[in-house]
Amino acid sequence: MKPLIKLMPLVLVLAALATAAGARADERPPNVVIFFTDDQGFGDLSCYGHPTIHTPHIDRMAAEGMKLTNFYVASPVCSPSRAALLTGCYPKRVGMHKHVIFPPYNYGLHTDEHTIADMLKAEGYATGCFGKWHLGHRPGLLPTDQGFDAYFGVPYSNDMSTFHREMNTGYKFNLPLLRGHEVLEWEPDQHELTKRCTEEAVKFIEQNKDKPFFVYVPHAMPHFPIYASKDFAGKSPRGLYGDVIEEIDWSVGQVLQALEEHGLDDNTLVIFSTDNGPWKPFKQLGGSAGPLRGEKGTNWEGGQRVPCVIRWPGKVPAGTVTRGLTRSIDLLPTIAELTGGKLSDRPIDGGSIKGLLLGEPGAQPASDTFLYYSSRGELTGIRKGAMKLLFAGNEAKGGPLLYNLEVDISEEWDLAKKHPEHVEELKALASKLNEEITANARPTRVVKETLWEWPGKKPDDPNPNKQGRP
Repeated sequence: MKPLIKLMPLVLVLAALATAAGARADERPPNVVIFFTDDQGFGDLSCYGHPTIHTPHIDRMAAEGMKLTNFYVASPVCSPSRAALLTGCYPKRVGMHKHVIFPPYNYGLHTDEHTIADMLKAEGYATGCFGKWHLGHRPGLLPTDQGFDAYFGVPYSNDMSTFHREMNTGYKFNLPLLRGHEVLEWEPDQHELTKRCTEEAVKFIEQNKDKPFFVYVPHAMPHFPIYASKDFAGKSPRGLYGDVIEEIDWSVGQVLQALEEHGLDDNTLVIFSTDNGPWKPFKQLGGSAGPLRGEKGTNWEGGQRVPCVIRWPGKVPAGTVTRGLTRSIDLLPTIAELTGGKLSDRPIDGGSIKGLLLGEPGAQPASDTFLYYSSRGELTGIRKGAMKLLFAGNEAKGGPLLYNLEVDISEEWDLAKKHPEHVEELKALASKLNEEITANARPTRVVKETLWEWPGKKPDDPNPNKQGRP
């Protein structure tokens, strides 16, 4: 019995240490996971009404968390929208408003900008990005230059490759798969992109389970051309597009499972959204905006109102719906308030929606106003409360258009002639807000050097980067 008696104090010490370690884990600030898909529509999830696409894991997030039905991204195209998500700014404020970045372009999001990753890294978070970046691919512009410790994915859209696109300069560009700054493969098998990025994200969670982490998963799908792995191809009644969305849903499930396995589920904020609306010209190979009018590239609701589901067990009330106006630019300040992170002294356009997410009585959105900018960065309209005014661009070429979005979600009934006072009031407010953003806009970063030589480079073209910034 004596050896057993001698062991008892050691057992008690180990038990106490384990209990203390568990307490410390519970006391850590929350982990943050953001899924940000590419060109997925408002109506492409079963929890948002799709009748045949099956998304049980995202539906579970909605059942155990909150669904946002008036959530807007700041641009109807990729690069500006991603810049807004990470910086809390309208793209024009950070110089990223002029459409998307193509392989020849020599600029990107300035490293002086304070991203979600920068903020959380300063608080001791491990930070990883797994998927499509599309905010600059020159030296100093990739995720590991913008606050991320680790990066695995493609630097721009999956159609910017030799196989799918030849630029009008006659120069063929290739799609690299990167780890950090290193090219792992040229023209990776896109059937496996969703799976591989998911596996990397899960591995990162496993490696950093003992400290707070930020995992950003900006999947390259369902941007056209679309691909699904063999485990999902041919499975959805919606066809290939349904296969792709259901594989993305599987990806969400894999991350949720990893959080549960490591006891991190109750201390992790998980956000699922997308960068803009669906690319409808591809018909059955594109997505659905549900009841919303329009598509990617437009300022109709279908171009910028997107699904957003947020889950944090025990903190975000289960099975709730937020109908108030919310915006991707609100996520940075919200995450700052939830984690104790510090915002920089640079002006931003978003505000915290912490109260809404946590179900605090009487909580209101950060703002009841949203500015619409075209895919080329022109101010085209404004929403304030229920009223939306479009006064420029292709959508309003016949004159200003005014809609009550609470009554008319599909933008069918123009009220401009009936309520000219609303038109003038909203036009003046939009102009005032845009003037401030324009006056205080910050530059992008321009980099002449390249990180790699594309395998498709033509021998008689010594300077493939001659186009510079558009």
